[in-house]
Amino acid sequence: MFPNVTINHPSPHFGLVLDCADPDRLAEFWATALGYVNVGAAGVYVALYPREGNGPKLLLQRVTDPKTTKNRMHLDIEVPDIQTEADRLTGLGAQRQSDTTCSEHGSTWILMADPEGNEFCICDNGSPGGGTTS
Repeated sequence: MFPNVTINHPSPHFGLVLDCADPDRLAEFWATALGYVNVGAAGVYVALYPREGNGPKLLLQRVTDPKTTKNRMHLDIEVPDIQTEADRLTGLGAQRQSDTTCSEHGSTWILMADPEGNEFCICDNGSPGGGTTS
């Protein structure tokens, strides 16, 4: 389906598909945000794969129906410093969905949205100092 992509997983492996209005535009955001490579488009899809080969593929699928409610599933981007990462992703076009951080069970996160409004979180995964401002 996509050029130069070979799948050699000996066991089941998962990928993610994100519905969106403009997959080419979101590909720029998500490839940079995740350190992925845009391997190209096929029909209504744009495929992103991890630069180092570790992690799920992310397909961005063009759909005509607009996003109307909260996503039932979202991505968590886990980093040691959530404030710095939130600032970096805001510079790429993401938007904070709240001025405050959330905390539960030892983890702290910031609720964000990509340029089309798809929610995701930047999480410290319980890392000490992850929710602090640098």
